Amino acid sequence: MHEVRREPLNPSDLPDTLVDGHSQAVLVQGECRVLISSQAGVDAEGHLAGPDLAEQTEAALDNIERLLSSLGGDLLRVVMLRIYLAEFARYDQQVVIQALKNRFPIAPPAATWLIVYGLAEPEWLIAIEAEAVLPEFVSDS
Repeated sequence: MHEVRREPLNPSDLPDTLVDGHSQAVLVQGECRVLISSQAGVDAEGHLAGPDLAEQTEAALDNIERLLSSLGGDLLRVVMLRIYLAEFARYDQQVVIQALKNRFPIAPPAATWLIVYGLAEPEWLIAIEAEAVLPEFVSDS
């Protein structure tokens, strides 16, 4: 098995993004890059996880975690997140920040946050894309 080097970078001469649950950058060297399509706050059957941002954020992160698990990885392998937040939920960002801090308590991935007019379904409040690096490709499917 090959090693993956994943080193969060948070220079002291840049703003402290760790308080928001993500790093300024992540240096990555590894074998297999995984690009994960945006995951909305839905369950395995595609049903909305709940009406509020907290439930939808947890469901989106659960979906990312399940996908990585199917490839022999976990959330520790995530190096980049792109978070799409519906305009309607723009002032509830603290909920997302807390979820990120809970899921990535140390060495959080880099992240880009975007406020969008809306997502594919009107009740969706969040969608999260992820990039991860695995030591090698292992699939149970």
